Amino acid sequence: MKIATFNINNINGRLANLLRWLEVSRPDVACLQEIKCTDAAFPRRALEAVGYGAVWCGQGPHHGVAILARDVEPIETRRSLPGKPSDRQARYIEAAVNGVLVGCLYLPNGNPQPGPKFDYKLDWFERLITYAAELKQSGAPVVLAGDYNVVPTDADIYAMRSWRKNALTQPEPRAAFARLVNVGWLDALRELNPDQPVYTFWHYLRDAWSRDAGMRLDHLLLSENVAKRLVTAGVDRDVRGLPNASDHAPAWIEIRD
Repeated sequence: MKIATFNINNINGRLANLLRWLEVSRPDVACLQEIKCTDAAFPRRALEAVGYGAVWCGQGPHHGVAILARDVEPIETRRSLPGKPSDRQARYIEAAVNGVLVGCLYLPNGNPQPGPKFDYKLDWFERLITYAAELKQSGAPVVLAGDYNVVPTDADIYAMRSWRKNALTQPEPRAAFARLVNVGWLDALRELNPDQPVYTFWHYLRDAWSRDAGMRLDHLLLSENVAKRLVTAGVDRDVRGLPNASDHAPAWIEIRD
């Protein structure tokens, strides 16, 4: 079973890229972030035509998340992160697919920091940690996949000099990510690539892609009962080099059935 995460950065604007990637990579599950469309504008029929069922939570020109499943309909179990009913930003959706519970998340960016956007980022992270503990206690096989908007360590970025004041690299979200992992969630990409750079994001500015000036923002965290089934993990880097590409590349894992 192949499970992927891809910040598509406007699903309708990059639909051709998405469909091409689905045809080539053929993930069984694809978690999408920043779909940037209303629920009504989600391209359900185009995805169905290539064999993917979907659940989604849109929000106009901002945010938005979706879960696609190949040859099956994902069974939606949640469409917002618990803990703050007043939070209406479309950043979390969850579905059961082929016996695995998949949470698709788009954690807040947090810039500029310090400030209310950074405070919201940290609050959202705490809510995620609390909910992840509930999922872990349930004993269900769970994958939490998405754009976490955090560079876990200096080894996950090409260079820190231009990013030291950015919300993506601050000690607080790094510590939150480490706490999440350390209570029993496996960081699959790092686990299988312990000694080499693994990037999933290259900024549009300053020729970042051509210089391979990337960073790792997209993560797949596995519960212990899924981690035991992990076979391989990787990044479809070539997708970032296509015309009209998202600034992210898809990251993925394969687990034994």
